[in-house]
Amino acid sequence: MGYAAYKSLYHEEQSGLGFGGTEEVFAGLGNYTKALADPAFLDSLGNMGVYCVLYVPVLIGVSLALALLLDSAMARARRFFQIALFLPHAIPAMIASIVWLYLYLPGMSPVVDALDGVGAHWDFFAADTAVVSVVNISAWQWIGYNVIIFYAGLQAVPRETLEAATVDGAGALRTALRIKVPMIRSTVVLVALFTCIGAVQLFDAPMVVSQRANGMGVDWSPTMYIYQAAFQRHDYGLAAASALLLAVVAGTASFVVTKLGNRGRAA
Repeated sequence: MGYAAYKSLYHEEQSGLGFGGTEEVFAGLGNYTKALADPAFLDSLGNMGVYCVLYVPVLIGVSLALALLLDSAMARARRFFQIALFLPHAIPAMIASIVWLYLYLPGMSPVVDALDGVGAHWDFFAADTAVVSVVNISAWQWIGYNVIIFYAGLQAVPRETLEAATVDGAGALRTALRIKVPMIRSTVVLVALFTCIGAVQLFDAPMVVSQRANGMGVDWSPTMYIYQAAFQRHDYGLAAASALLLAVVAGTASFVVTKLGNRGRAA
């Protein structure tokens, strides 16, 4: 981070019509203002915001629901389903993205063929649905990981408390929502924190999906913008400044989630 901060204060200039080599010139906050004034960078932040609005509730809601089902008295073969749900997380993100890209391709995907067979056509690469395709890839890979965390938290809930709720006539759903979820609030906040930080670092899924989705540019997410600035345009000062601005966004999101979690706990 210190080296990135140093690089963000400089930019490279060429002399002699490009034949005299390059030299680093102090730019001050020029790279930061350049990033904040670049519509591509601002659009990438907006895309990330839309992604987070869709991704975070889906990931936390579905993984928490699955963990509650595994912890319920009606659950069978818990160990099998824990392993089955966790397996997608063991697949590297880039490989998972490529597999899902195949499942999104018309004419090759059994998923698309099945949807077309029932008259429910869905274009996974359209401009307004590509973000949903990215959310699906990320959620598929991370839901099982969060299920394990939630399930571990649920195992710490005192069994005598649950037995008392059953004796008092509370059903399974009421016990889950009124007793189990409040008692693992700190775990939920922790998962929400990690989810927000991971969402800010989004790279693999949109990088792969953008190969087919014409509406997604090569700098669709902030990390893709940073990648393009550093390794395509070789503007390392701009890339470093953009990365530090993204770190500020991640830190702000972490602060907000922690504050909201503490406020809910106090309430």
